[in-house]
Amino acid sequence: MSSLEIVGFSASLLSILNQFPQAIKVFRTQDTHSISLVMYCIVVVAITLWLVYGIMLHDGPLIWANALSLVPIVYIFIIKMKNTVLGIDKLSI
Repeated sequence: MSSLEIVGFSASLLSILNQFPQAIKVFRTQDTHSISLVMYCIVVVAITLWLVYGIMLHDGPLIWANALSLVPIVYIFIIKMKNTVLGIDKLSI
């Protein structure tokens, strides 16, 4: 494995894993009070665009990294939206 591949693999792995600790905490507590809804809106759009970009390039690692990254990100976003709609969280930036 070349150093370029090691860097790419490491970046992909960390991109996939970076939201899982927050998703686990939200799953256990259902608490999203300190999470920014605007930030998660931006992140969902950004990662989705990266996924589309990867699909357009037929770039497997880019597709997989972003598709798997969306799992915890979308989960957190859905719980945050639910808590905001139910009035548990205030609508704020």
